Amino acid sequence: MTINAKKLYELLKKIPKGRVTTYGEIAKKLKTKAYRGVGQVVGANPDAPKTPCHRVVKSDGSIGGYAFGVKKKIALLASENVEVKAGKVIDFKKKLFKF
Repeated sequence: MTINAKKLYELLKKIPKGRVTTYGEIAKKLKTKAYRGVGQVVGANPDAPKTPCHRVVKSDGSIGGYAFGVKKKIALLASENVEVKAGKVIDFKKKLFKF
């Protein structure tokens, strides 16, 4: 299945400040199991950080990658009151946004 990038980027805009979601949650919302495909589309976001791909993390709360570097992703999350320690979101379950 091909991931609809436009639809995925619209989903990213629905993630509230101060929350994160996962590649799996996005895939579930798009009714696909193409998690890696979701990751590739998120990583190719042409409108970051306006379209907040920095709010997408791995299913265990790990930060994952970011086109502008992991330090920048952590700084963006921190500016939205999402704390990261040892590469993982603190209070991940409380911060997790499900569509």
